[in-house]
Amino acid sequence: MPVVCSGCEGRPAVLKRPKTGHSLCRACFFWAFEEEVHQTVLSARLFRPGERVGIGASGGKDSTVLAHVMKVLNERYSYGLELVLLSVDEGITGYRDDSLETVRRNQQQYSLPLEVVSYQQLYGWTMDDIVRQVGRKNNCTFCGVFRRQALDRGAMMLKVDKICTGHNADDVAETVLMNVLRGDIARLRRCTAIMTGGGGEEGVGDGGVIPRCKPLKYAYEKEIVLYAYFNKLDYFSTECIYSPNAYRGHARAFLKDLEAVRPSSIVDVIHSGENLCVGVGVRMPVQGNCTRCGYISSQKLCKACVLLEGLNRGLPKLGIGKHQRLHDKILAQEPLSEKEERKLRAVDF
Repeated sequence: MPVVCSGCEGRPAVLKRPKTGHSLCRACFFWAFEEEVHQTVLSARLFRPGERVGIGASGGKDSTVLAHVMKVLNERYSYGLELVLLSVDEGITGYRDDSLETVRRNQQQYSLPLEVVSYQQLYGWTMDDIVRQVGRKNNCTFCGVFRRQALDRGAMMLKVDKICTGHNADDVAETVLMNVLRGDIARLRRCTAIMTGGGGEEGVGDGGVIPRCKPLKYAYEKEIVLYAYFNKLDYFSTECIYSPNAYRGHARAFLKDLEAVRPSSIVDVIHSGENLCVGVGVRMPVQGNCTRCGYISSQKLCKACVLLEGLNRGLPKLGIGKHQRLHDKILAQEPLSEKEERKLRAVDF
């Protein structure tokens, strides 16, 4: 006997929600998923009528679902937003060039403007070039730093008021775990904020000039996949060819093991991060601006400029881990010892 939808109690159920355990038909699942995102938008006051909002579009499931849901909710509840798509081309042959084709199809499907900015255009380097110089061990550090700044620069080109990203509940929980494991108090304090940069939640900035928000913050990855599948959304599902060695992968695997035992682990980790109180006397970084590019930074030079300096000087490890302390010496044009030169030029393949 088929299971009946617990929402409408009429149509047969097609899925059991991983998040709640409810059995729902397609229509009820779509409505429940969209309404939860809508409540997230309302409770966090993410938008104001008349704002121009850029949607970070990678072509993957998260950003595709985000674009679809934002368009649906904007029309259903008259948010009064002007939505535009913003993509970053990291320059990864066989991966990003293919995913950008998906983004361009989404542009036609949703009738939204699209702006694409590239690492080559902004930094003079592609990720393929960077990996050839730094190897596969630390390449995600470069990509993460450059991508964050590229999104802001693209947003400035589009003259948007806010940027929406497709970060989901799993992503946020993973970030909390990563910052705990790294002992990164500064990032741990702000990584769960639903809005960052430009005076985000509780005034906590995240290094972004233009405010960023996460409408899918409480949406489970499994449900995003189901939403995309049953809606037959057009998205790109291939994993980045350079990501298997990323540190985030270890946090993800650990979180999946926890979720298998306790399904609420994802949101429990998020709530733990949200309610974290940093001890009195803990020094937090003071944000200023990079003296070279003007981007917001807690150091004299922003992380992107330090990494670029290392690439351009043929010192790939400059700015990574313990080697970051040498960047002031390099920029002051002080000579490096033979041992220091050897460390900074070494590449781990």
